[in-house]
Amino acid sequence: MSRGAGTGLIGLGTVLVVIGAVLKFAVTVTTTGFNVNAVGVILLVVGICSVIIGGAIFAMSTNRHTTTRESVQRTPGGSERVVERHNVTP
Repeated sequence: MSRGAGTGLIGLGTVLVVIGAVLKFAVTVTTTGFNVNAVGVILLVVGICSVIIGGAIFAMSTNRHTTTRESVQRTPGGSERVVERHNVTP
């Protein structure tokens, strides 16, 4: 997976944690058959898991670019091929 997927999961997890915290700690509603605070706890747990998984994907993914340059040069004795390879890691 790519770093983009990791950052997306981290962003989604952050949003879920914020919404879950608001539902758990800031909303006081008495309903029958539906507990808003329980939904807040579920969103908090799912958001925290999403942030952890997204962070792991972000840390394990590589953003390495390989640059290859080939040049063929004419020399008095024939042709010479020069190949240069560079691994660039930001």
